[in-house]
Amino acid sequence: MTLLEVAYRYATPLTEGTMRAIDSVREVYGVRRIDFDEKNRIVRVEFDASRFKEPVVAALLRQAGVQLLEKLVLA
Repeated sequence: MTLLEVAYRYATPLTEGTMRAIDSVREVYGVRRIDFDEKNRIVRVEFDASRFKEPVVAALLRQAGVQLLEKLVLA
């Protein structure tokens, strides 16, 4: 297992419907953790890179209704 973390800035506040959809993303095998910083509108996802790549994580978030603006560089 190769764990990676990716962070994105998102555009609009999260709705109740989006949060319910995020729950289904949490169930995807290989997604280990999803954390939201609602004040700064940043979502961080820890995932198993041996299962899938970062663009798949972004697609899962978009399908759940999160409007991603940019990928952030983690220090």
